[in-house]
Amino acid sequence: MIHVIAVITAKPGERDSVLADFRANVPHVRAEAGCIEYGAAIDTEGAGRIQTPFGPDSFVVIEKWESMDALRAHAAAPHMAAYAAKTKDRLVSRVIHVLSPV
Repeated sequence: MIHVIAVITAKPGERDSVLADFRANVPHVRAEAGCIEYGAAIDTEGAGRIQTPFGPDSFVVIEKWESMDALRAHAAAPHMAAYAAKTKDRLVSRVIHVLSPV
């Protein structure tokens, strides 16, 4: 299994619109072969000092894939290219961590 943590930072005030486009793309991603989990999360309010917040312009995409081949196919999927093109001008950064469980 492959885990992916992607930290997406939108331009100020753009997170909600990027998340709307993300949510519209989720059904296409979850229908891909090898997709185990795919969803977004934002900072939880009220977590106090135990939390290091990502901030009001960021969200985290949490993914699980059956294999690297499935992840590579996901990255090359037409709906991902369309999502990237639609959101690229509203993003500051996109940092992707690909991890293997131990």
